[in-house]
Amino acid sequence: MNEVLWEPSKQRVQEANLTRFREFVNRKYGLTLQDYPELYAWSIQETAAFWAAIWEFGEIKASKPYTEVLTDGEDMLKARWFVGAELNFAENLLRFRDEQTALIFKGESTPTRRMSYAELYDQVARLAKALRQSGVTVGDRVAGFMPNMMETVVAMLAVTSIGAVWSSCSPDFGIKGVLDRFGQIQPKVLFTANGYYYNGKSHDSLEKAKEIVREIPSIKTVIVVPYTEAEPDVTTLPHAVHYQEFLAQEEGLSLEFTQLPFDHPVYIMYSSGTTGVPKGIVHGAGGTLIQHLKEHMLHTDLRREDTIFYFTTTSWMMWNWLVSALAVGATVLLFDGSPFYPDANALWQVAQDEGITVFGTSAKYLASLEKAGVKPGSNYNLSRLKAILSTGSPLSVDSFHYVYREIKQDLCLSSISGGTDIISCFALGNPTGSVYAGELQCRGLGMKVESWDGEGRAVLNQKGELVCTAPFPSRPIYFWNDPDGVKYRKAYYNVYSGIWRHGDYIEVTVHGGVVIYGRSDATLNPGGVRIGTAEIYRQVEALPEVLDSLVVGQKWDNDVRVVLFVKLADGVGQLTDTLKNHIKTTIRENTTPRHVPAKIIQITDVPYTLNGKKVELAVYNVIHNEPVLNRDALGNPEALEYYRDLKELQEA
Repeated sequence: MNEVLWEPSKQRVQEANLTRFREFVNRKYGLTLQDYPELYAWSIQETAAFWAAIWEFGEIKASKPYTEVLTDGEDMLKARWFVGAELNFAENLLRFRDEQTALIFKGESTPTRRMSYAELYDQVARLAKALRQSGVTVGDRVAGFMPNMMETVVAMLAVTSIGAVWSSCSPDFGIKGVLDRFGQIQPKVLFTANGYYYNGKSHDSLEKAKEIVREIPSIKTVIVVPYTEAEPDVTTLPHAVHYQEFLAQEEGLSLEFTQLPFDHPVYIMYSSGTTGVPKGIVHGAGGTLIQHLKEHMLHTDLRREDTIFYFTTTSWMMWNWLVSALAVGATVLLFDGSPFYPDANALWQVAQDEGITVFGTSAKYLASLEKAGVKPGSNYNLSRLKAILSTGSPLSVDSFHYVYREIKQDLCLSSISGGTDIISCFALGNPTGSVYAGELQCRGLGMKVESWDGEGRAVLNQKGELVCTAPFPSRPIYFWNDPDGVKYRKAYYNVYSGIWRHGDYIEVTVHGGVVIYGRSDATLNPGGVRIGTAEIYRQVEALPEVLDSLVVGQKWDNDVRVVLFVKLADGVGQLTDTLKNHIKTTIRENTTPRHVPAKIIQITDVPYTLNGKKVELAVYNVIHNEPVLNRDALGNPEALEYYRDLKELQEA
């Protein structure tokens, strides 16, 4: 069993929203649930009753009540939630309209800005009126080619208040990547900033915007937000208008919230696109809202006095997740820029200055901090910090120890895992439970997550496929341009009939935690033994000599051999036989002999998606001379060339 690194105090458990919710459930249903495991067991056995309790506890605003919580619950593909209810997504995020700070914006090279809940409501009302006057109506798509700034949140809320559908790409996307996404959905309006900052430099967005408008004729209005310039020239951009000029000029407007069914579309997200044109994943307003409320209130213990931050771009589902914290009335901190500019302490300065209580980031960021020798707890006042969230890839045991050693001892470190597909999490934090090194604390309430072996049996303390065997409200309502649902069923239901297979390789521990072993579609099978790539990364990236790494399986001699590529730390120089042997020994001693790579090859860069995920499949395609179908989904596509025609891969 892994080491316990943190346990909440009795006071923290008593005051947790999760405890209040458990007591609420006990009163409502006449139960005597004593702890999280009992609450979780009830939530997956009595699914409809659980989600009805979340609806009430989360005080969801609806103009029409639901007539049934769940219909066709025995069939995940047919299941429908909160039938008969009518609501508006934006109305639930704008329920607070007081002087408390709603948004803080920290741009890399700009002064801090703040907006109260009252100001946010006013801005959304003015923008929504202007959008309605420009012809935006229910079901229209509106695209955001925007940095993570206040106007992006205002735009999303204005769009969804009308019942239109929001979809966004961050401005660091290549033009083909943007067109592959927005070109599918034919938006009527495009929001763009004139540019953005990253790593101390300003980058223009208007040239890309011109090409977007040229290639997507459905765009009738382009609304330009000034960011890197106070008054950018938009005269050469077709259909363009300055944001302030577009806004309705009246003050004190009342916001009209269009009331729509629970599963009306609210967001179109996109798959990573590393294996082809990205799929447009359509999410419903009600399912997104209720799932995010559950995760913010119960699993993150978020409340009005909190300031929540997540390092994310507007392309990643963590942006959508973060913004939903407005429904709880917390202060949401938006950051745009490099987390390492002007140095590796940048975000911790922000955490101190703004009193961040919930700090969200990626496993890669925490590993990079440790490699850089950063000690935030020694250099910054983090007294208000109560939780760190990490996602994007599995968090290593070393990174767990690093957080408690160098950031703060008394906080809930919640490694979380879900995805764009469900716009939420399957496994995440439990503020009333223990933190074990290397484990996600728990499976999410109402999420019947299991680890299945090759025979389709649920197993404990054993690696298997992550499946979800009961319906949940935030599954996608459909894929865009998939009228018969063929792509949709193939994506999640092609292995087990009627059972959601997520594509992650996990272990459910005996005390209810979850260990993630990486993507099951990137699983290595040397000699027919399944190995998750994350198991190897955990060992290799803990070594000070290794800055980054990537593992793939190479077809070889009628089998698969494990190939490890390493990017060495500054000053290490060449990959010597001594270092290779050290890496192999470390892997063998901490995993199994099957995990030891047949080849270790030095490279100069590791390719990542724009959302910061390693692209093992793209490298697999390169080394097998197969096409990489969508290089624009990568943040550094040039890195793929380092893997082409390597002579080491031709040798035994």
